Amino acid sequence: MSAEVTAFIEGLGAAWQVEVSKKLRDLVKETIPSVEERIQYKKPHFLKNGHYAAVISPSKDAIAFMIMNTAGMEFPKGFEGPPERRWIKIKEGVAPDYAQLAALLAQASQSL
Repeated sequence: MSAEVTAFIEGLGAAWQVEVSKKLRDLVKETIPSVEERIQYKKPHFLKNGHYAAVISPSKDAIAFMIMNTAGMEFPKGFEGPPERRWIKIKEGVAPDYAQLAALLAQASQSL
């Protein structure tokens, strides 16, 4: 675990953002056990074999969870972005389907 990523998440403004970001971080670590994490472009990035796998991107009213390497994948309603990277914006009081996110991340990162 990166102390830099821990400090970033714990420094988020709202308690719900901290909670969601911690859950997303744990999801990434469980899905990709060999994941490397670091702060890049002022947000947590997660890499597998040196390639971007996921990003947690906080904003004022949401936490965006981006999955990389998604070309050719089907995504459920609510995801945005170009074919090579898709994200979902998680807002306060709306719990995402973490199992679904883990399955999508596992599929996207399989070839990395």
